[in-house]
Amino acid sequence: MEEEEVNYASVVFKANKNPTAEAKNTEETVYDQVKVKNQPTEQTVDTKADEKANKRDGHFRQLACCVGILCVVLLLAIIGVCVYKNQKLKTQNQQLETQNQQLETKMKTLNETLQETETERNELNVSRAQWSIDQYCPIKGAVRQCKSCQAGWRHDESRCYVIIDERPPEQKTWAGAQAVCKEKISDLAVINNATEKQYISGISWNRPGISGYWIGLRVVDGKWTWVDGSNLTDISWIQPATPTEGHCAISVTDNIPNNGLKSVSCSEMNAWICEKKALSLTPP
Repeated sequence: MEEEEVNYASVVFKANKNPTAEAKNTEETVYDQVKVKNQPTEQTVDTKADEKANKRDGHFRQLACCVGILCVVLLLAIIGVCVYKNQKLKTQNQQLETQNQQLETKMKTLNETLQETETERNELNVSRAQWSIDQYCPIKGAVRQCKSCQAGWRHDESRCYVIIDERPPEQKTWAGAQAVCKEKISDLAVINNATEKQYISGISWNRPGISGYWIGLRVVDGKWTWVDGSNLTDISWIQPATPTEGHCAISVTDNIPNNGLKSVSCSEMNAWICEKKALSLTPP
């Protein structure tokens, strides 16, 4: 609490103009004590205002300092992130350049390999063409004489056939026989009509050690199916007619009554007949 200040005041009373007898001839001075509450001086008020202003200024300075520090930290963080991203982008760019160079090298190697393959294929086609010419058009004397089927093959209408009369143990299963035909650029024989069936049966000679010749007919998904994907349309051609999984057809000699096809297990060993398209010697 603020201290109280005591002020003393002098009060003077003047004598009456008509004094009584009892009045004294002299003036009397009376002193009285008056307490007055201490009032803040103007100087004290100004001092407190200055103190408050100083405190506010101090708070503002501290706040400004904190904001400045925060700005510096944020700026450094932004610079760090930018530097990091820039370095990361440089690294990624280098990696992409390396990958691009590797791809270019692989592409170059692939193109070279493709050119080599194309050259080999062209040479192979030329060799095959020459082989076909030699096979279908052999030279007799000084002149080439072309035939519809190559040497060793039988010609009938638009097809060429070759009979493989292998005896045991050189005979093949159905799959083995088909593989040999593929090597000859052909397939096991496909019978398209009754005339061709009769021709196939006629060349299936009855020889010792040969019970029949594989043809291109087998059971696929419960149906008799030729190697060209078509189905057997006349099941009376084969005995027994009921398709059995794992069975294939052989052509037997034409002296067997009723038909010339027989259903047997595909794992049996038999001779076989290959077939392919004949060379056309006449203009279309």
